[in-house]
Order: sequence, then C-alpha cells, then structure tokens
Amino acid sequence: MKNMQVNANKNSNLSLAGALVLAGGAALALSQYFIWIHAPVEVTMGLVQKIFYLHLPAAWWGMICFFIVFCASIGFLLRRSPAMDQLAASAAEIGLLYSTMALATGSLWARVSWNTWWTWDPRLSTALIMWFIYAGYLVLRQSIDNRRKMRMVAAVLGIMAFLNVPLVFLSARMWRSIHPAVFASEGGGLEPEMLTTVIVCVVSLGLLTAGLLMFRFRQKNIQERVLDLYRH
Repeated sequence: MKNMQVNANKNSNLSLAGALVLAGGAALALSQYFIWIHAPVEVTMGLVQKIFYLHLPAAWWGMICFFIVFCASIGFLLRRSPAMDQLAASAAEIGLLYSTMALATGSLWARVSWNTWWTWDPRLSTALIMWFIYAGYLVLRQSIDNRRKMRMVAAVLGIMAFLNVPLVFLSARMWRSIHPAVFASEGGGLEPEMLTTVIVCVVSLGLLTAGLLMFRFRQKNIQERVLDLYRH
C-alpha cells in the first residue's frame, strides 16, 4: 500500500511537471505577440532591442536556479538527504543553461549597441565569473567517484558559489557600468508596453523552468536508483 501511494505521488508530480512545461511553452508562444507587436520598437537600437525580452528572463531565472542550488546545498548539509543533492544538481544544470543564453544574447546586443562582442563591464565580468564557477561545480560533481564525498564537497561549493550571484545583480549599482539600466531605481525605466512584455516573458520562462526542474529532478532520482541497483 505504501509503495502504491509513493508511485501515485510520483506520477502526480510527473503530470504536474508536464502541465507546467506545456503551460510554459504556450505562454512563450503567446509572449511572441507581446515582443513583436505589443512592445514598441526602441528608437535607438531598433528591432535588435527585442532580444532583451529573452536576455533578461534568462538572466533572472538563471540566478534563481543558483539560489535553489544554494538552498538545496544547505538542506543537504542539514539533513544529508540525497534528494537535496539531486535538486541542487538539477537546478545548477538549468541555471548554467540560462546563464549561457544570457551571455550569448548579451553579446549579440553588445555587438550592435557597443560595436564589440564583449567588454569587461562589471556586470558582464561578474556574470562570466558566475558562469565559470557553476560550470566548475558541475565538472566537480563528475570528477569524484565516491558519491558521499561528492555530495559533501558539492554542497559546500554550492553554498560558496552563490556568494558571487548577488554581486552580479548589484554590480551595475556598485560600480560604473555601461550595461543598460532596466528599472527606474537603476537610473533607467521602461515604457508601460515594454514592462508588460517583460512580465509576460519572465512568467512564461518561469513556468517552463519549474517544469524542467521537476523533470530533471525526477531523472536524477531514477538515475540514483538505477546506480544503487547496479552496485548491489
């Protein structure tokens, strides 16, 4: 009876993950209307500015995923739960994917805006450092054969790695930066139609992220069980 209940809960979580992915995909499709029709064309940069509506959500959700790594790593050290380690690994993979998207789209934007693919601006530099830290985190997880030791080392690194994330977010405020401001509090601001589009894109990618995270966590859990069966 207990096993049947556990399987029912897992199937329910899998259905929820599928629903979130489908909802996120539909919302992202809808967001194209807001990006290309609802939001006005920016006067200075023209159509290339619309890459911002992918760049910003990817950057934000990447950092949120790294925050999940941070929280799950603390949870693992407190409870020694393999599930917490699996959640941290899943979030790190998705976060690194989004950070790669943010850096790539940022470079495309920079080429038009600053006439260069890359400049050592504080926000860009700290974002690149963050990317290397979490790439190293994932490489480290694959380089230690002892799973117990790997989880402990990864949890400590997952906590320490997050120290750079707030620095990325605050870098434009802390140092002189040519990175464009988004909100009025940063010295910038968006037209109402642009702000609405940003919100739609952030929510859309958030739904997709939640579904992907649940799917990847489920895969990690199954992989762990298969390895346990193989070793025994």
